Amino acid sequence: MPQFGFSISKPRAINLDTNDQVPAERLLQEVPELKTCIACGGCTATCTAGNLTDFNFRKMHTLVRRGEYREVYEQMDKCMLCGKCRLVCPRGINTRAVVIKIKRVLGDY
Repeated sequence: MPQFGFSISKPRAINLDTNDQVPAERLLQEVPELKTCIACGGCTATCTAGNLTDFNFRKMHTLVRRGEYREVYEQMDKCMLCGKCRLVCPRGINTRAVVIKIKRVLGDY
């Protein structure tokens, strides 16, 4: 029987109890304003690197908070540290400092 339309992907369960939360907690201690992020997507929408590559700051931030660090460190190298995301952040988060801290914290792992 042929398939029509789209297929429903399997749900992805994230077990936060088994993920290593130490780097995420360390990052939140060093950059406490990151707790105020509302995930509005302004940073991603204005990102110069995001327009040229597959870099997505909001996705990377979410992965770090979940404790999924596999691709985050490599993705942070794509950030150009231009500061556009910081200019549009409604919460005033220093996203450049966050990128630098993520690279520093995850570089230890």
